[in-house]
Amino acid sequence: MEENKENEKVVKNEVTSTTAKNVTSKRSSTEVNPKNTKDFKAKNTTEVKSKNVAQVGPKSTIGDKPKTAGVEKSTDRSTNYNNSTTKKFETSNANKVEIKHEPVTESRHESSYKPVGEFNFEKKKKHFSFGRSIFLPFLSGILGTAVVVGVCFGVPTIKDKVMDFLNITSNSTANDNFYNDNNSSSGAPSISLEEYSATSTAVAKIIRPSIVGINVEYSVNSIFYRTTSQTATVQGSGIIISEDGYILTNSHVVNATSSSTFYVLEEASKVTVYLSDDDTAYEARIIGTDDQTDLAIIKIDKTGLTAAKLGDSDKVQVGEFAMAIGNPLGMENSVSAGIISATNRKITSDGKTFTLIQTDAAINSGNSGGALVNSKGEVIGVNTLKMQGSGVEAMGFAIPINSTKDVSEQLIQYSKVKRPYIGITGINVTESMAKQYNLVIGVYVKSIDDFSSAQKADIRIGDVIIEFDGQKVTTMDEITEIKNNHKIGDELKLKVNRNGEEKELTLILQEQ
Repeated sequence: MEENKENEKVVKNEVTSTTAKNVTSKRSSTEVNPKNTKDFKAKNTTEVKSKNVAQVGPKSTIGDKPKTAGVEKSTDRSTNYNNSTTKKFETSNANKVEIKHEPVTESRHESSYKPVGEFNFEKKKKHFSFGRSIFLPFLSGILGTAVVVGVCFGVPTIKDKVMDFLNITSNSTANDNFYNDNNSSSGAPSISLEEYSATSTAVAKIIRPSIVGINVEYSVNSIFYRTTSQTATVQGSGIIISEDGYILTNSHVVNATSSSTFYVLEEASKVTVYLSDDDTAYEARIIGTDDQTDLAIIKIDKTGLTAAKLGDSDKVQVGEFAMAIGNPLGMENSVSAGIISATNRKITSDGKTFTLIQTDAAINSGNSGGALVNSKGEVIGVNTLKMQGSGVEAMGFAIPINSTKDVSEQLIQYSKVKRPYIGITGINVTESMAKQYNLVIGVYVKSIDDFSSAQKADIRIGDVIIEFDGQKVTTMDEITEIKNNHKIGDELKLKVNRNGEEKELTLILQEQ
């Protein structure tokens, strides 16, 4: 027994020294191949000689990791290899072999442990019903759609909006690309030439059926032709605003007034209208004119016409697409494209001040009364005039369409525009005039119409109006603009300076 113990100590010392040498040569490798952790099966009986040797258990199942009993992991792998567990096997040749196993660390190598068991999933069969899975949802969708469509088309307001949306979508598909949100490096929206061309083509196709050419004949009395009268011809354009033949145009097209020492231009003797897709000359009659807004309504006896879609001129923005269409120089249905150059531009013509939309789209003689349209083919203005002169180019102007709607309705209904009326003529008193004539800055009352609102309000000749409807005023245009924002019968307060004293008066607007 004592000899056997001594032999075991000698063998252990030899194995320890041998193991230390092997560890030293493998210090660079800190991970052990998982394949080396498999159980060794000796051909003959295997005997474990040390209590610290890890017991090799049965094959693991899914989810298990190799287990080692009684093994303490070393925190210093470079110096504490002697704590590693040791297994000792005896072979049939009685050769004792000690195999050192280092602690197994987690490895990225493919695990050699294979699952022994299998998972059995029991699939539950679902009962399929054609009626419940397909027919009922389909029927519900049909009924829901029918209800929604019925409600939409049963309510006139909703129906109009739906139809307008479908019309815009179908007619201006190309225009949607114009407002593409794909930004360039500068942050501005970018489009291709093809998209711009498609937009122009789509807009022209929408608006052309609603634009007409107008020829107006005037009788001219001249000192050179005493026995016979001569005829002058004026050409212009118009916008169809109803399918039964009402056409919007400029007043100066059908109600031109011109005279000189040598001739007098009388009222229009004949008005002829030409449609875009019809060579027939339709004789028109003048329904009403309004010189203050330069608008007029004429009518032809024809139904089934294509009325123009009117847009919202209050939403027009500087820089957006614009197209002018009309009958310039007798060339029917000509279009020119550009952008909106400015909005709310104050322009004075023939002694009248207009608030207009400015565009660089070409507007020439004959374009008057034609349409200025946006990228959706909606009319946003009525072409009315252009700037002329040396060095002046691409400065055309249009009457905002919103300001024409009420005027058009009144011209159709009353053949005139009913406006509130004050009944005075005035002179603008500037600062220099006020000092020269010992007056105050304001509007000097030059004359008063009999039985007018001004006369009933006790306004007198010589008064200087300094406030009107609570606002300070210095020109007649300011008074007219404030007055036009009110209706017939409205009561206004005004303040006048009379012989150096201020008086407050009350004026009731009456019909002109």
